[in-house]
Amino acid sequence: MATEYGLLVPHFGPETSKEKLIEGAKRAEALGFDSLFVRDHLVFHPHGMEGTDNTFIDPFIALTAMGAVTSKIQLGFGSLIPHRHPLLCALMINSLEYMAGDRLLLSMGLGNFQVEFDALGIGEWKRDELVEEQVAIMRQAWCNPHFSHEGQYYKIGDVGFKPRPAKLPDIWYAGGTPASCRRAVAYCDGWLPGRITLDTYKKRVEKMRADAQAIGRKRILEGCIPITSIDVDRETALRKVNVAGLLDNANKQKFWVKPESGSFTKWEDLEGSFIAGSPDDIVHEVQKFLEVGIDHIVFDFRFRFDEWEKSLELLGTEVLPRLRKL
Repeated sequence: MATEYGLLVPHFGPETSKEKLIEGAKRAEALGFDSLFVRDHLVFHPHGMEGTDNTFIDPFIALTAMGAVTSKIQLGFGSLIPHRHPLLCALMINSLEYMAGDRLLLSMGLGNFQVEFDALGIGEWKRDELVEEQVAIMRQAWCNPHFSHEGQYYKIGDVGFKPRPAKLPDIWYAGGTPASCRRAVAYCDGWLPGRITLDTYKKRVEKMRADAQAIGRKRILEGCIPITSIDVDRETALRKVNVAGLLDNANKQKFWVKPESGSFTKWEDLEGSFIAGSPDDIVHEVQKFLEVGIDHIVFDFRFRFDEWEKSLELLGTEVLPRLRKL
């Protein structure tokens, strides 16, 4: 299948805006983007590089609002965090699909912030096991008129949902670690890390493809969500991003392939996890992922939400048409 291109939308942080979500969704669909993506949190604690504003709109509410003003563009979860009961999550997904149509993109991940799970009294639960059990329960809810479940964390009697999805939704596993890749191949349909360096991405997908082949699976879907800044030239695009914060965050990543120097010291070291520059630069950087065989790229404009409309237009008019021809 052809590579698809999406956008992370401004439903968090100081530039959160109902108008940007609604009008941006309509414009993104008109420009031919394939998807709109949201993050998921219960208690939002911004990464240090993002500042301190903890404004956050629930992802289901944001996608429902955007789905109501669009008809074709896919609605994606960058990662659903397992802080909801799986029956509630299944019901919400069923309901969103019923209202918006068959255009949801689902992913599940462990989440970054322990405080969210402590707040719910489940801080001691092993989240890797929790995600796997939740995925199994949701699939049962989507496939069967009635079902029961008895597992490590949930015991569910005879229950059922209606309406159910017309087909079993694909579920991507979110995360950039080797363990996330193992889980993606073991019980998911795709792998969707956030920002991840190109060298690390290549290493991960090579291993996943080999592991899938070894167990008789076809290659699972592969994607990523790079931080993106587009402008008239690279110098301007870089100036509008917290590059120091990105470098600091990169040096905290235990499982990323390190540059030859041994640490991330300049923006070039962030290749793949950070895409910045003119339209020509963006096309050139995306081509590197296309050469690996990526299925879905979601452009993350979180540092440019103050210029959301400008960034959307530049990407949609000067980059997207060229990518479609590659």
